Amino acid sequence: MEEQRSHWAHGEPPRWLTGAQGHYAARLPWPSTILLGAVVMVGSTIAARGQMDERAPLDIFARLLLFLAVAVLLLRHRHPVVAVFGSSAAAMIYLAAGYPYGPVFLAVAVGCFSAVVSGHRRAAWTAVGMVWLGHVLVAHWLYRWLPPSEDHVAAWGQELGVAAWVVAIIAAAEFVRVRREQWEDQRAERQAAEQRRADEERLRMARELHDVLAHSISVINVQSSVGLALLDSDPEQARTALTTIKAASKEALGEVRQVLDTLRTPGDAPRAPAPGLDRLPELVEQAAGAGLTVTVETDGVRGAVPPGADLAAFRIVQEALTNVVRHSGSRTARVRIGYGPARIRLRIDDEGPATDNDAGGSGNGLAGMRERAAALGGTIEAGPRADGGFRVCAELPLPSDSPGVAAHKEETP
Repeated sequence: MEEQRSHWAHGEPPRWLTGAQGHYAARLPWPSTILLGAVVMVGSTIAARGQMDERAPLDIFARLLLFLAVAVLLLRHRHPVVAVFGSSAAAMIYLAAGYPYGPVFLAVAVGCFSAVVSGHRRAAWTAVGMVWLGHVLVAHWLYRWLPPSEDHVAAWGQELGVAAWVVAIIAAAEFVRVRREQWEDQRAERQAAEQRRADEERLRMARELHDVLAHSISVINVQSSVGLALLDSDPEQARTALTTIKAASKEALGEVRQVLDTLRTPGDAPRAPAPGLDRLPELVEQAAGAGLTVTVETDGVRGAVPPGADLAAFRIVQEALTNVVRHSGSRTARVRIGYGPARIRLRIDDEGPATDNDAGGSGNGLAGMRERAAALGGTIEAGPRADGGFRVCAELPLPSDSPGVAAHKEETP
């Protein structure tokens, strides 16, 4: 019951209505078939009492036909075509033998229903049409040679009733088939959306880990080289380099732990705020520890920046400075941040020239920056300057409902 309620809660039908799939198809539908068999047997007995003067009485052969019409429905999940034709054949023989009308038609209806919703529409229509055509032949022609002996031709109004019953069964089955296809389409859309969200989350985690580790490892690489070079000649400077390595590794471990905590408990609020441009002084200090002098210029007034844009801006600056440490012969860099009415502009320059040294890294830094900017609807350009240096320019839009943007609009005449 809990499983069925869960299916309805997610917009999915219960399996007893649409037919089993997957490992559920291996189970025979014993409970529903036994219940149907009881209804058919009891209902046929009651119907026979009301048709004693018109139809042949129920005997062992009639009971056997009723049993077969229901028993074959145990195969309706695995072999729906066999089930619908077997049930229809048993019902035709039952009617041809002159036995009373009754719930035997219910068994045919269940077989037809299962065949249609499982996709075997032509087989279902053929089987039910066979029952109707067989009834027409028996009631209007073959009744002369079939029991009961006092039988007479049936009224055509009765055939219209049987035809209406057939149409109603097929219409109901087709309705459920269409609804089942809609349910399956919705399920596929939900699964695709969940997969997209999972992929986006993995990509976000990968970017975060890359940016954290690339920057810290680059600083550690540079400082370890300095420490080794000065270990004998200048122990005090070597100690300073080791202190920088310790600080960089500690900060990297803290940020990695924060990212992994988010991965382990998706949906929970982060325990520590995500880094933003307010932590730019720390980034400049770390770069100084790696031997890089960074000059920061700010244009405009910083308003309320959404956390996503703030994090992306910080990571872009961080990755750009990491690339200067890793790939540039220059020991200076300039960072310019422009706050506009609906965007943040970033520009990071170094004087170059580029070197062949590689202080670690995966080579995905520029791609990661572009992905961060594109995720916010922004743009980024990166490439060598004419004078031999390198420049990274990024523009990140701010949402129109951002407080900072709204305040700027109010102040603009």
